[in-house]
Amino acid sequence: MAGPTAYLPPQPLEGSARTWGTIALSAATFMNVLDSSIANVSLPAIAGDLGVSPNQGTWVITSFAVANAIAVPLTGWLSQRFGQVRLFVASVVLFVIASWICGLAPNMTTLIAFRALQGFVAGPMIPLSQSLLLASYPRALAGLAMALWAMTTLVAPVTGPLLGGWITDNLSWPWIFYINIPVGIIAALASWAIYQERESPTRKLPIDSIGLALLVVWVGSLQIMLDIGKEHDWFGSPVVVALAVVAAAGFVFFLVWELTDEHPVVDLRLFARRNFWTGTLVTAVGYGLFFGNIVILPLWLQQYMGYTSTDAGMILAPVGLFAIILAPVVGKNITRVDPRRFSTFAFLVFALVLWMRARFNTQADFTTLMIPTVIQGVAMAFFFIPLVSITLSGLPPERIPAASGLTNFARITAGAFGTSISTTLWESRAALHHSQLAEAVNAGSSATQTAFAGLEAAGLTPDQALAQINRLVDQQAFMLAASDIFFASALVFLALIPLVWLTRPQIAGAAGAGAAAGAH
Repeated sequence: MAGPTAYLPPQPLEGSARTWGTIALSAATFMNVLDSSIANVSLPAIAGDLGVSPNQGTWVITSFAVANAIAVPLTGWLSQRFGQVRLFVASVVLFVIASWICGLAPNMTTLIAFRALQGFVAGPMIPLSQSLLLASYPRALAGLAMALWAMTTLVAPVTGPLLGGWITDNLSWPWIFYINIPVGIIAALASWAIYQERESPTRKLPIDSIGLALLVVWVGSLQIMLDIGKEHDWFGSPVVVALAVVAAAGFVFFLVWELTDEHPVVDLRLFARRNFWTGTLVTAVGYGLFFGNIVILPLWLQQYMGYTSTDAGMILAPVGLFAIILAPVVGKNITRVDPRRFSTFAFLVFALVLWMRARFNTQADFTTLMIPTVIQGVAMAFFFIPLVSITLSGLPPERIPAASGLTNFARITAGAFGTSISTTLWESRAALHHSQLAEAVNAGSSATQTAFAGLEAAGLTPDQALAQINRLVDQQAFMLAASDIFFASALVFLALIPLVWLTRPQIAGAAGAGAAAGAH
């Protein structure tokens, strides 16, 4: 991911060195991507153990994502300063240490801080694993190299919920972090042994420290505002208002500074290109919708449908099955088929999946809940690669690393924002549905009298019967709220389709190579 350097790149690896190099890089990538999804099904257990609400527990996901997003654009500067191999190995080692201290966290505040650290040190891992892997294979096999890499990023989201659920139910939640330790140590040692002789040259470049500080301020303020807003009555709270002002002012200063600095941390001039701004916007909004919905689903299943972490993981796990099968097909045909057609198909399938989920009710069985998850894998296969090929289309090779970093920053940040926005809307819609449903529970209602009589006949006191009815109203309210979120998300996916057709992609080899940069 480093910028252009005047040196001869090393020859591709051969034989067992290439095999072991691929395994080491893929293991590190797998560990990184796994950590973005493994905590989803464990949130109720983590929140319960640390004494906070499950919705406060979503900070475990958002803190990792925001810190990760901020670190991604720094990869180019850091790799030129320290060398790609040294930076990659250091990133893996620091990730292992951060995972270990996440597992030791005694309270939610500490865990959120350690997760932010974990996300930040993980930033360079994904882009560097791609560039080291591409350099390990001859140019003719670049497509194979990226297909192997993409497989890892698609298998991890399948494994994450399953593994996270099983660990939470059978061991304890800290082990979702501890399992990174052996994988990370092996990946770091193997990567160093194979790649240390292939280090890229280093040079001292100025770092845009003011731009970086402004980036941290505005993204961090906005994310904290989204996370605490629902608990502080939004703009009725001076804290939320202050965070909104800081985020807005920070964003304006950030724009002005980055557009005038000689070595900006984020190259905002890329947004002058229609393909880039449209592709980045569609990718970010689409990913934010996708991620927000896969956070709500396990929360709803565990809190209101009586599912264990393992069962919730089983519902989410098949999301990557079709993606693994179809991604190589999409990769092979990306230079032959208009990528806008692939993206349109992906959004139609996402809309179908969310429409199916919007029709769930509290009697939905395991199979009914799982079918949309299986179909969603089809959409995932047609989502990332075509959109990244559109976004990077027409860019000169020297601008692709910066463009890829900026798109990934937008995507990861949107995932964090999507999590906060969707959980906030879910709670507020549930409160509305609860008040509407509760109006029907009154002494004059024959259904209410029948329900009370039945519960009292079963041996419940009047207070216990009332609490039981309230639980049923809660279950219905949160199910209806989830349906609202799913249906609204389906409509937004349909609304994104015309945006895709604003682009004018150039079908070229660069698109195929660049597509790898956004596969995660």
